Amino acid sequence: MPGDAGSFPVVLILKAAVSSATTSDPLAVLIPRIAGGDRSALRQLYQATSAKLFAVCLRILSNREESEDVLQEVYLTIWRRADRFEADRASVMTWLATIARNRAIDRLRARGPLAVAAQIDAMEIPDKALGAESILEIAQSVEALNTCLSQLDARTQGVIRTAFFEGVTYEALAQRLDTPLGTIKSWIRRGLLKLRGCLEP
Repeated sequence: MPGDAGSFPVVLILKAAVSSATTSDPLAVLIPRIAGGDRSALRQLYQATSAKLFAVCLRILSNREESEDVLQEVYLTIWRRADRFEADRASVMTWLATIARNRAIDRLRARGPLAVAAQIDAMEIPDKALGAESILEIAQSVEALNTCLSQLDARTQGVIRTAFFEGVTYEALAQRLDTPLGTIKSWIRRGLLKLRGCLEP
């Protein structure tokens, strides 16, 4: 995380207080604090939004390590450009998601002209409400997601992590485990149902 930037200007404290009282976007109060160099505000924003932004990156890149790298770039961009956020044009989450999408697309293009994100299509299951992106969307933080994953049995946790966070297709996973494709899909579907139940309030 970026380092502290010294004392926090009083004018930004007042601006944050006004924003808190008048806006319906609970994240909006954090942005002027971040613009003023408040490291704790950036940490709060990260905890509240990182799982959702990771889902945006993963959707485009279908690779966990690259998505994690891009996610760090996203928060560095937020740290540097928080003063450019315009609340009357978009919600904080929309602004953040746009930054994440643009950074992920830049990374995808850097792979070369033949780069595609076809793995995501191969990993989809019929009930789209149970997709990895849906699960990540309802996760309030990466910590919450990991806590719920840890409650699954080792086999189910393993196939979900391998399929959705390592970019391995169902077919490749079935071959790796020497298990019928239908069984792999069944394990993942049941696991995602349990994850959703754990994550939803």
